[in-house]
Amino acid sequence: MPHAIGRWLFGAPKDVKDPEAFHKLSLVALLAWVGLGADGLSSSAYGPDEAFRALGEHTGFAFFLAAATAGTVFVISYGYSRIIEQFPSGGGGYVVASKLLSPEVGVASGAALLVDYVLTITISIASGADAVFSFIPESLHWIKLPVAFAGVGLLTVMNIRGVKESVTALVPVFALFVISHIVLLVVAIGGHLGDAGEVATEVHRNVSATTTALGMFGALKLFVHAYSMGGGTYTGIEAVSNGVGMMREPRVQTAKRTMTLMAVSLAVTAGGILLSYLLVHARPEEGKTMNAVLLERIAGGWSIAGVHVGGWFVVGSLLTEGALLFVAAQAGFLDGPRVMANMATDSWLPHRFAALSDRLSMRNGVAIMGFFAFVALVYTRGDVSKLVVMYSINVFLTFSLSNLAMTRFWITHRREHATWFKHLVGHLAGLVLCVTILVITIIEKFADGGWVTMLVTTILVIGCFMVKRHYRAVVGALRKLDDELPCPFEGGGPMEPGFVPPAPISESSFASAGTRGLLEHHGARDPDRNKAVAILLVGGYSGLGRHALLTLLRMFPRHFSGIIFVSVAVVDSESFKGADQVEALEARTRAHLLNYERYAQSLGLTASSAFAVGTEVAVEVEKIATDLTDRYSEALFVAGQLIFEEDTLWNRILHNETAFMVQKRLQRRGLPMIVVPVRLDLRAGRTLSVQKQRLAA
Repeated sequence: MPHAIGRWLFGAPKDVKDPEAFHKLSLVALLAWVGLGADGLSSSAYGPDEAFRALGEHTGFAFFLAAATAGTVFVISYGYSRIIEQFPSGGGGYVVASKLLSPEVGVASGAALLVDYVLTITISIASGADAVFSFIPESLHWIKLPVAFAGVGLLTVMNIRGVKESVTALVPVFALFVISHIVLLVVAIGGHLGDAGEVATEVHRNVSATTTALGMFGALKLFVHAYSMGGGTYTGIEAVSNGVGMMREPRVQTAKRTMTLMAVSLAVTAGGILLSYLLVHARPEEGKTMNAVLLERIAGGWSIAGVHVGGWFVVGSLLTEGALLFVAAQAGFLDGPRVMANMATDSWLPHRFAALSDRLSMRNGVAIMGFFAFVALVYTRGDVSKLVVMYSINVFLTFSLSNLAMTRFWITHRREHATWFKHLVGHLAGLVLCVTILVITIIEKFADGGWVTMLVTTILVIGCFMVKRHYRAVVGALRKLDDELPCPFEGGGPMEPGFVPPAPISESSFASAGTRGLLEHHGARDPDRNKAVAILLVGGYSGLGRHALLTLLRMFPRHFSGIIFVSVAVVDSESFKGADQVEALEARTRAHLLNYERYAQSLGLTASSAFAVGTEVAVEVEKIATDLTDRYSEALFVAGQLIFEEDTLWNRILHNETAFMVQKRLQRRGLPMIVVPVRLDLRAGRTLSVQKQRLAA
């Protein structure tokens, strides 16, 4: 029953070996604009609002604020378009800072991005709920937070089902928002074109009065303050550069087109809304957003043939705004797990976050993003003003680091690019703008929620360094394990007198058998089917696999007629970037198995091998086991498992204990399997196998 419910919610598995699998899940520019661009476009619901409110009575500056907002959007977007060109595999701020500054700076940028994407989900859902409930009686406002929770849960399920599937379902919502706001801006701005002279006079009068009252420095300070408070307008611009990996080929061109669509739509919408506030003399009203006030001023009195339609347009526009904010949460679910996967590949986060589900989605990352979005909603109780502050800080930290990294890039590589100076100026301008907004936001809003973002980000960075330290210790211990068991045919290791290394095995010795990618060797090396055979599960060619083999031979001397090495080519987020990447993964897996066969033959054993391609080791091994047990009736499955001196929750989180999961599945089928433990003592920096300890005793 639980299995059936899971299939109904998340869908049937996808075939990772389908050449069209990536194509079916990737996004064209239009869908990417919906899935990623909605985050930036939706910020027009709260960014211009905050900036305009900060001006107070000095609304004449709104004209210059609109121009500065649109200009800033284009400056930041220009910088990220260059990042897309230089980093076509995606990764955004994390990859840029890691490659161009240092891995340590990169992890700070990555941690900031992760917190930011959690808040992207939270603020989008909370703002959407505010927009929808703005015309609902206050007696029903108690259900606003539960509705927000339901929104997070629904998006979590949709994204576990798959990227393209979740985005396509939201296209109508995005289209309705764009249409309604085009109407809004055309009426608000187009209807006042004839009043340009009057508006200019009013702006000049207001600015002059402000300058007289506050002085030139005070007026400039007010403008910079309002400009910084509108920093939420620019959130989401980086999402496209982070999501290049999910774009349709040619990825760079698709991503750049997406960036252009987002930049133009955001600049026009945000700048146009600020200008519209000024033109219709909109003022903040209790319990209403500035956009609600603007809509009522413009469309509230509309009627057609005596039928009042203005109210319906206002309600409909607010509904589409709320719905778009719901769509905008997609950016957090699309890009957050991708950043987690990149960091997991570099061992800053547990490796399981780079894994794909059978739906070829980053299920672990999606679930984590959804969980912490719930936590943020509970902490803030959906307070958008607090979320905007928490949100903006990490956005501009990442923007600043990315522009700093690209500034260094263009200076370092100026001899290789004729247009380097133009790009350098663009990134320097972006750096100055982003640092200015970041510093002012931290200073003015530290006590209003900014400290929470900074504290959480710092804790996450510290956690990343702890994870990295652990994995480095494990790698060092495994290298020592390799040194303990040198491969005889690689030279340098102990071998019997007169030993002759076996000839290399060509890949032509593989033959296909089945649609799951099961491959087996045939010929003289195939073990006797009527005798006991050990089926050893291995990963990459390493001391762990060889150690498990030797331990097995000590435990069962002269018992097995031969060894069959089985491996699963795990397709994760790093390798699932096209059919060519999956083929390269298969080739690496073949090479590792060939080395294991040669090693077994050097010990005088008959050896063969098989492998499958998939996303989950335990599932694929269970499938292979069915085929192999039909062929070898006296097969015993064996796997090596790392065992640490201290069995802590920390070690369990960072390591999957795959062998035990496989053992559980096979035992349910009645298939015998043993797990050979290989103990790692990370504290002492040495490795000891259980068998060696027994022999020493």
